[in-house]
Amino acid sequence: MAGSGIRVPMQAIEAQQLAELVDQFLELLRDTEIGQDAALDRLTPSVYPQDPEASAEFAEATSADLLDRRAADARVVRDGLQAPADDDAPMPEELVIRDADVDAWLRTLAALRLVIASRLGIENQPAPDPEDPRLGVYEWLGYRLDLLVEAADALDDASDD
Repeated sequence: MAGSGIRVPMQAIEAQQLAELVDQFLELLRDTEIGQDAALDRLTPSVYPQDPEASAEFAEATSADLLDRRAADARVVRDGLQAPADDDAPMPEELVIRDADVDAWLRTLAALRLVIASRLGIENQPAPDPEDPRLGVYEWLGYRLDLLVEAADALDDASDD
């Protein structure tokens, strides 16, 4: 079934929660300027840490395009999470992601994790407060990302055959 997409298990409530996260992410991208939020800055890292002037110049030239691509990817994910048009139809217990959309999903879930990691203060060490409920969301996104990577790898293996 090449080209049919990949299937990942996801309950309706999970899809709804992910859609809300993606909406918040799109709002962050739309309403926040670089330099105003550490999470947004983490999505556009410094490429020349030893040369702040060159890094600022590069960021000025590329950050808007990078954030536009992140927003486009997030909209692909949001569209993929739309509920069925028929209100009486049961929500499926798995999500089908079109082959062409897999990379956008991978990039968006990774970006969501970066934003939450920034909010939690996670860089190279564990979260400062293991009781913070955002840590559960961060870990859940990691689990979802792992499932998607496994499914994408299986899709690649199948297309190589």
